[in-house]
Amino acid sequence: MNIKLIFCATAIVWLTGCANTTVTRTDPTYAQAAANMFVATNHEAVDKLVAGFNLAAAGDNPVLVATIVNVNDMRRSAPLGRTLSEQYASHLVNAGFNVKELKLRGDVFVKEQTGELLLSREIKDIAQSHHANYVLVGTYSVAASVTYVSLKFVRTQDSRIMRGYDYALPNDKDVNRLLQTTPNQ
Repeated sequence: MNIKLIFCATAIVWLTGCANTTVTRTDPTYAQAAANMFVATNHEAVDKLVAGFNLAAAGDNPVLVATIVNVNDMRRSAPLGRTLSEQYASHLVNAGFNVKELKLRGDVFVKEQTGELLLSREIKDIAQSHHANYVLVGTYSVAASVTYVSLKFVRTQDSRIMRGYDYALPNDKDVNRLLQTTPNQ
């Protein structure tokens, strides 16, 4: 009986000690967020994708940016794919491209929680209706420690890939969070 009492008392003391352990959460500072490599890596990918591209070849016609999709299911994306697309579009604009924002148009179906999924059979029709000469498309593929991203700059008139660029993102806690999808998709 004394052994049970000693065991229970020890367990209570041990559990009480665990309950008093304070976990301190350290949020990033604005300086740390500004130095985050995620955005810089994605902007660098766009720079490499369009390096040496004759901007005059695009003319004044807009460029469309499709949602980056999961390579295993081209009809699905995750917050990662939508975030990448947004960053690519803003960086293309800053590089001088005339980028059309599809979400503001009523004639392009934007599936909720998925984004602008421009599958190859749809590219020509959508691009023609927007008078776009080029579309940026891409896929991501999740591996054990990294997520591979493949980008293509496609000429809409003949679906010719004009430029391509591949890179990898580390599967850190931010990328893993962005890879999570909701069950309704």
